[in-house]
Amino acid sequence: MTLAAIGLRARSSGPSRASDFEHLVDTYLARTAAFAEVETAVFRSAEAFFEAADRQRSRTGSLVVLLDGRGKRFSSEEFARWIGSMRDEGQQRIVFAIGPADGWSEAERARAHLLLSLGPMTLPHELARVVLSEQVYRAFTILAGHPYHTGH
Repeated sequence: MTLAAIGLRARSSGPSRASDFEHLVDTYLARTAAFAEVETAVFRSAEAFFEAADRQRSRTGSLVVLLDGRGKRFSSEEFARWIGSMRDEGQQRIVFAIGPADGWSEAERARAHLLLSLGPMTLPHELARVVLSEQVYRAFTILAGHPYHTGH
């Protein structure tokens, strides 16, 4: 699984801001490692992202999920079931991508296997990465019957 971001840059509003978000993402990815391999990637452009996704080798090919406000909204349990069904169907690689600042084009959205919405509000890239990484971790704990989800 890959969590990708397009055009993510460290902001100049303070030296710790970007590292605080990165720390949270790293924390959730480290926790997720007990259940699945997850990596992060940052791309300068949507074109570079799609080129990389097309090059990834796996038996089933990459399943591309673009985060988009117009996408499907899942509860945490529904998201877990979706990830579980992809896993159970033999999908080897899911690539989640947080889009460029001006959003995904119609052509880019058409290339996605799924458009996923984190909700109707627009989130900065850094925060969207934290939310996505936490929800991926939560999904795997739900699938494993781990108490993390039931305690929140």
